[in-house]
Amino acid sequence: MDISALSNSVSSIFVENKAETKGSITPYEAQSSFASVLKDSISEINTAQQASGEMTQKLALGHDVSLEDVMITAQKASITLEAAIQFRNKAIEAYQEMMRISM
Repeated sequence: MDISALSNSVSSIFVENKAETKGSITPYEAQSSFASVLKDSISEINTAQQASGEMTQKLALGHDVSLEDVMITAQKASITLEAAIQFRNKAIEAYQEMMRISM
């Protein structure tokens, strides 16, 4: 998963919701839609991490795998994980900012 895939999936939620409701969306629908995107994103991160581990293991065992492919797969997994961590950090910051707002 790359950053654009995460961005596209998040953007698609808003486009789908606007097209479907043309008004208001229930909290349950919003929560399930967000949960679905989050679950899919975490699944893609996990897949990238597993692919990196498998490629590294194949290289260590002497299978016919190029070092370049191993390094590219490892870097993709690293960037994907870093993007997820940054997304989490921004979500936490937004939550903390909302909690600071007095009504």
